Amino acid sequence: MAKRDYYEILGVTKSSTADEIKKAYRKVAMQFHPDRNPGDKAAEDKFKEAAEAYEVLSDETKKRQYDQFGHAGANGGYGGGGGYQSHDMNMDDIFRNFGDVFGDESPFGSFFGGGGRSRGGSSRGRGVRGSNLRVKVKLTLQEVAEGVQKKIKVKKFVPCNTCSGSGAKDKSSFSNCSTCGGRGVVTRVMNTMLGQMQTQTTCPTCHGEGTTIAHKCGSCHGEGRVSGEETITIDIPKGATDGIQLSMNGKGNAGERGGAAGDLVINVEEEAHEFLQREGLNVIYELHLNFVDACLGTSVEVPTISGKAKINIAEGTQSGKVFRLKGKGIPSLQSYEHGDQLIHVNVWTPKALSAEEKKILEKLKTSPNFKPQPGKEEKGFFNKVRDMFN
Repeated sequence: MAKRDYYEILGVTKSSTADEIKKAYRKVAMQFHPDRNPGDKAAEDKFKEAAEAYEVLSDETKKRQYDQFGHAGANGGYGGGGGYQSHDMNMDDIFRNFGDVFGDESPFGSFFGGGGRSRGGSSRGRGVRGSNLRVKVKLTLQEVAEGVQKKIKVKKFVPCNTCSGSGAKDKSSFSNCSTCGGRGVVTRVMNTMLGQMQTQTTCPTCHGEGTTIAHKCGSCHGEGRVSGEETITIDIPKGATDGIQLSMNGKGNAGERGGAAGDLVINVEEEAHEFLQREGLNVIYELHLNFVDACLGTSVEVPTISGKAKINIAEGTQSGKVFRLKGKGIPSLQSYEHGDQLIHVNVWTPKALSAEEKKILEKLKTSPNFKPQPGKEEKGFFNKVRDMFN
């Protein structure tokens, strides 16, 4: 089943502000919240779907990628399997990540009361989120034009296999934090001129997790992660430009003690082509043509992004002539537009001649056909340059 448009899910547009997107998500999430729809699987799916949409549209980078690539870009798609999937989202992750959207006004105190507490009234969150990683991927011009799947090895923190990422020696090693009583927050009451004021802050002992570890895992020393390596598959879309950044959710460093993994940010770098130059969506080839071939006409093979093409050179072709191979350029990321290949003719003038060659040319020099006779159809240099990019 095709995934719905994120803007449609939240009832917003691409021009909506961050605040408007937040309010729209709050409205939809309230409507389909599990507490209001107990046992309703369809409502739960829509609740997850709204969280997925908000996770993307509330993040400037992910929103920009979604606008460019659609769902493949927003979910860190690119073949890596990262990102949220609407029917596989963990409800606790939704409550932990987006509880602050609801604040104190939420009628669901068990989930969001007190500015984003999780189930049971605590702000307890599992572990510490891992950091993002950055990698550079080099692409040939053909890979840019046609899209490509790349497999890269990334050195990073991965979950500890011994403790399954918990950081504890065994299940019995966990205990409620003595400072916060397992709630993950500590409450302070202060007397002020206006009366008593109550504040809640993250517990400094357990850092909001609500539990402490008595006996740490011997392999990861309580972190729940170890140094490792992962082979990641990235699908690069057609038309990726030099310098563009792609993001894959959850493919960065593993979090501590079961915390969410960071993202993998991919910087695209385009390698120079041996013969072709890129100018926007078009590619340009400089064809150096023999003087005699320009006079008599010929056919020549020219390199293209995907191989070679043969073009016919008419008799009397002038230096500066531009041939166009329609659709042989770069596809656009944001539209159905497709660039062309432009072939710029340079008639080659020999720099050194033999005595015999000079004699032949001296005879031709006075021929009427060798006298320059430019017509209206012979455009000037600036007109030719303008036409090349129109």
